[in-house]
Amino acid sequence: MISIIIPALNEEKYLPLLLESIKKQKFFDYEIILADAGSKDKTIEIAKKYNCKIVAGGLPAKGRNEGAKSAKGEILFFLDADTVLPEDFLEKSINEFNKRNLELASFCLIALPRNKISSFFLNIFYNQPIILLEHALPHAATGILIKKEVFKKIGGFDEDIKLAEDHYLARKAKKLFDSEIGIIRSTKIFVSDRRFKTDGWINIGIKYLLCELHLIFIGPVKTDIFKYKFNHYNNKKKQK
Repeated sequence: MISIIIPALNEEKYLPLLLESIKKQKFFDYEIILADAGSKDKTIEIAKKYNCKIVAGGLPAKGRNEGAKSAKGEILFFLDADTVLPEDFLEKSINEFNKRNLELASFCLIALPRNKISSFFLNIFYNQPIILLEHALPHAATGILIKKEVFKKIGGFDEDIKLAEDHYLARKAKKLFDSEIGIIRSTKIFVSDRRFKTDGWINIGIKYLLCELHLIFIGPVKTDIFKYKFNHYNNKKKQK
């Protein structure tokens, strides 16, 4: 069984798209756990409609950890709420995960709605780098497959980290399993471009570059220097 764990805060707009895409999968051996950080909209109502198990969450790291505590699956799949799974995603990704004997895996991303600018920036600044650095400097964000026993062994997500706790999880896993950490090639994840529209490609690129350098040369980011906020997009006037 796979336990799909989704941290969420006021995601009534995007959550139905994700849950509907999961419902349409041909792979059915899964449960869905929503770790809610105190939503004031219809997020909980929507999750109940799709028979999700609901647990109290918080910031993404805490929400994922809380979801993992109640997970029944042997494989955990951490997934952002503003994503959509393409057809046959679960079947393809699990087959490749098992065939390659991976302990942890992540995915390349496709921006929604699809356009040339989003595709260019996402491929140049995220997809190509994570493939090139797959073994030397592993990354894991937006969608993360990991065996539950491995997740427990490395202590889950570090809740003291303010930004890129997901990438740090992959680095910890690499120390134990090395080549068994990888990027799935057989499928990708659709992700909303709201974060890029709201914060801007340049700003996001600079922030994550600095965060990456911090992670490499200093260690995980445990101060609020990057001023990360969980799901601030709905509060921006230009976010439609």
